[in-house]
Amino acid sequence: MTLRFEPWMSRDLKQVSGQASPGVDRWTLLSLLLGVLASTAPAQAEPVSSVDGMEAPVANRTVTHLDLGVMEPLTQTLSQVTAVSQLADVQPTDWAFQALQSLVERYGCIAGYPDGTFRGDRALTRYEFAAGLNACLDQILAQVGGDGLDLGDLATIQRLQADFAEQLASLRGRVDSLESRLETIEAQQFSTTTRLEGAVIFSLYGIAAGDRADGTNADRVTGFGHRTRLEFLSSFSGEDQLLIRLQSSNIPGFGGELGTPEGDLFYADDNGSNVEIDALNYRFPIGDKLNVLLAANAAASDDFASTVNPFLDGDGNSGALSRFATRASIFYLIEQSGIGLEYALSDDFTLSAGYYAANAADSAPGSGLFDGPFGALGQLAFHPSDDFELALTYLRSYGLETGTGSTLSNFGSFLTDRFGETAAVSSDAFGAEMSWQLADWAALGGWVGYVKSKTTQAIGPIDSGAEIESWNWAVSLAFPDLFGDGNLAGILVGQEPRVTTVSDSLDRAGISQDQDISLHLEAFYSWQVADGITITPGLIWLTAPNHNHHNDDVVMGVIRTTFSF
Repeated sequence: MTLRFEPWMSRDLKQVSGQASPGVDRWTLLSLLLGVLASTAPAQAEPVSSVDGMEAPVANRTVTHLDLGVMEPLTQTLSQVTAVSQLADVQPTDWAFQALQSLVERYGCIAGYPDGTFRGDRALTRYEFAAGLNACLDQILAQVGGDGLDLGDLATIQRLQADFAEQLASLRGRVDSLESRLETIEAQQFSTTTRLEGAVIFSLYGIAAGDRADGTNADRVTGFGHRTRLEFLSSFSGEDQLLIRLQSSNIPGFGGELGTPEGDLFYADDNGSNVEIDALNYRFPIGDKLNVLLAANAAASDDFASTVNPFLDGDGNSGALSRFATRASIFYLIEQSGIGLEYALSDDFTLSAGYYAANAADSAPGSGLFDGPFGALGQLAFHPSDDFELALTYLRSYGLETGTGSTLSNFGSFLTDRFGETAAVSSDAFGAEMSWQLADWAALGGWVGYVKSKTTQAIGPIDSGAEIESWNWAVSLAFPDLFGDGNLAGILVGQEPRVTTVSDSLDRAGISQDQDISLHLEAFYSWQVADGITITPGLIWLTAPNHNHHNDDVVMGVIRTTFSF
């Protein structure tokens, strides 16, 4: 996920109700005043010195007209208007024009801004409403006392009082109910700075046909497992975020059965259903353009850099099912603990950079923040609109692999399995990624990636500096809201990492490049059954598994059900 910051834990009524509530604007106030006046009785006008314990904007000031700018900075002196034509932004076609004309020209209780405007669509606070209403009532009562209000006006007020008595009583009851609910929520919430989110995956999966990487038949066994996540999201300034994620899972995926990471599920993980801290990071802005991520555990590239795959990359909870289809393979060459930065060069360009160490907490030789496996990423993203994004990505890594593609493309693991000792391998990876939403109902995406890996020390008969080169690519189509809001259909065709070149020392040791081309085909449909419940059946088809045409095609079926809250 790319770093994004937003105000946190606002305690206004729109948060309580769960819906955005538009502010009361001045046009609404005008029509409301004429109804509210009906329920008033004559009383002596009093100077307004405070409202609910809040000092008036100007000390010892008696309000004599409806001063809608009373809460504005004191530098904005308001001027009394005597005709509605004096307000430059008021037109006869405005829906509250007659109400405004009556309040200005008959009762004289409306003030305008120095620039001759009324600003009718400006939001109004409750303090402003109370002060303005009191001022207008003073004007009305002054006219009543001085016989300035004729019998027709009094009859109109009485009629309005009778007509709107029921609505006013209902409104008063609703406000009282909201205040009571707000008090209950404030009393019962477990934290004023933290909210809880969660996602539970139930997954049914199995291999319907095909061979293992070694040419033997893959077992036709159906599995069922879960991945459960609880996330505590805290903010201390309204712009920062502390993430603590707890995870429990028991999904081994397909990799172990097939003998190759091709086609493995993105959300595959098996910790024996034990609860562990999966992710722990803190993100915050510096200025208006720079976002910073500090990660202590289980960090990934998408925490600070865009994977340019907005519809298919759902972090396993939504979108694509497999590891390969979720994001470009080179993005897996960085993980665990470190720092990530995202800087907005302009409205159209974003620069991301980060460094993670895989064993940062281990102080033993060959581990730690700088002495063990690591990944460093740099990315320039171009996003001229919300519908299009293009990125160029570079990764330098040591001791890490993509976990996709053929067994040989995961060079370190291949050498370790072949010669029985740990292989030290470094990699340079380059990638280009693109996403283009062609219409509201269709989006085109894809990427191409190149990885060059080499040994940094001799292993068995293999010299230090022995190299392999691999390529991967994919093209995808996504169809959001297909057959209903919240649904998503996706199709992807691509080639998982395939070794195209090996150095001489590898060739002499009998290790040759991948001879054939294996295609990864994936199709899925996410059906949003209800808010928070999505069912995603899908199919993954691998031709010539492990880039070997002697192996029969593998077909895998998956049904993922996600509960989010």
